[in-house]
Order: sequence, then structure tokens, then C-alpha cells
Amino acid sequence: MVDKRHLRPSEPVAVPLYGFQPRVGTPYGLEVSTVEDFFAQHDGWPWNPPRPVRVTFYYLILVTEGELRHDVDHVTRIIAPGQWLWVRPGHALCFHPPGTARGPFILFEPDVLTPGTAGLLAPLIAHEAPAVLSPHPDDTVWLQQTAFQLLDEHRALGRRPLAIHHALRRSLLESLLLRLANSPGIAPIGTATAGRGRADWYGRFLDALELHFRELHHAADYAELLGCSVRTLSRAAQDVTGKGVRELIDERRLLEARRLLGDARWDARVVAVHLGFTDPANFGRFFRDRTGLTPAAFAARDTTTDP
Repeated sequence: MVDKRHLRPSEPVAVPLYGFQPRVGTPYGLEVSTVEDFFAQHDGWPWNPPRPVRVTFYYLILVTEGELRHDVDHVTRIIAPGQWLWVRPGHALCFHPPGTARGPFILFEPDVLTPGTAGLLAPLIAHEAPAVLSPHPDDTVWLQQTAFQLLDEHRALGRRPLAIHHALRRSLLESLLLRLANSPGIAPIGTATAGRGRADWYGRFLDALELHFRELHHAADYAELLGCSVRTLSRAAQDVTGKGVRELIDERRLLEARRLLGDARWDARVVAVHLGFTDPANFGRFFRDRTGLTPAAFAARDTTTDP
């Protein structure tokens, strides 16, 4: 346990990283439960009191009754009936007690997805994809039925050979995700895959961005690093996300700033240096223009707001 009273303002506080920890006997990196059962069976999870954590796996919650509150990257999301909470590895998140919320809760490790399906799902599993999905009305009933079929198959362990049991679970999960990738706010799958070369450039850009967002801040920097033209990189980003390269770079820097000011309690000047701003005032304008708050106001709100 870390005593925050003895930390300097610029010293980070570790955010716990949770790996996949299914119930004993759960095979192949995929667990399916319900919101109510999950909270009842996992007393050690960080929701009493709510506190920020990160996880190394994906999880997906369909809310069928009530409302679920859940923080993703320091924004409190309200998931209403018919909507899905969609969290990817690496996000800063905070659980809240579920209250009256009900619905299937699906947790899985990245390698559960077959490589071909993972490629098709690139827009959905991208770090910048929405955390709350409102599926296309034509898909809503089908998605709910499939989620409960997956829950039923998961609970049927031992009914059929293990390899067939897992193949059925994975097939149902991938079907769910492929349909959810049709949700508003997600770049169409066909757009990301029609130009395979562009999708490949975008994937390489994301990998480079994750490694270099602190020191490289322009499209030309990444084009040079990857050995392509700025136009090629820009068209790849536009095809997959509908956004420009600079916008994606700024979003990644902003996300890190929110994490460091919120979870880790870094001083704003230290965050500015860490993210490559030569002047803390420039960082302040950057942050305020995109959030409506100064770094200090954001940190104070994140510290004092009662979850």
C-alpha cells in the first residue's frame, strides 16, 4: 500500500495492472458471466472503494436492465439498456458497484481471437474506438441473443468435448464482435480492409505512435520513420479512422496526459516535459483546448470527485 501523503507532487503513484484471472476451471482465456454474478464472485476487485486500474485483457458488457456506471480513461460512462461497454487492454478504468445493472459480462485475452478475425476487427479493437457502443437497430436483438447463447455455452463446460466447447465459444464471441464493429462510431470494416496496403500502414503507424508519441508529434516524423510518404500515411489513417494523423497523435498525447494527471498524480510541469512540450504554458493551452479544463483543474476534479 502506498501512502500518498509522503509522495512529492511529481512522483507517480502506481496504478495496479490486473491480468486475466478467471475462475478455476475456465479454459482458454475466455470467461463469460453476468454483471451481478461477477461482482458477487470477485470480492478482490477494485470497486469498494472504486479506484483506477488497468487490465491486460478485453471485456465486454451488455446492459439489459438498469444502468451501469464505469470510468474509462477518466470519463464516467453511463451504459443504458441495449448498449455495450467495450474496454481494451491498456485503458485506465474504474469500476463502480453495479447497482441494478444486469447483463452478460464477457472477458477474454487477445490471443482468443483468430489472426484473421483480429485483422478484420482492427477498427473495433483500436485504442481510440468508443468505450460505449450503441449497435445498429437491425443488430440489437441478434446481438443480445448471441450474448446469451455464449453465456449458455460457457456454462455448458463438460457437455461436449473441450475443443468443440471452446471452438463454439470463440465462434460466438467473434460473431458478436464482427456485428458490433458495425456500430455507429466505428469505421466500417470494409473501409479498413478494402485497401490492405493502407490498413497495414495504419497498423504500423499505431505501433510507432505507441512507442514514440512523447517525442514525435508530426505526420512527417512518422512517415520518415516508417519509410512512406505523408500522403500515404494520411490516407491510411483517414481510411481506417476518418481522422488525420495529427489528430491521432494529439489524441494519444492527451490520453497520456489525462492518465498521468489523474491516476498517477503527476505535476503538470512534469507531464509537459514528459510529453515533449518545451513550454508548460503550451501544454496548458493544448490540454485546455481539448478538455475545457486546465491541467490543474482536471487534476483537482479527478482527486476530489466522489465516485
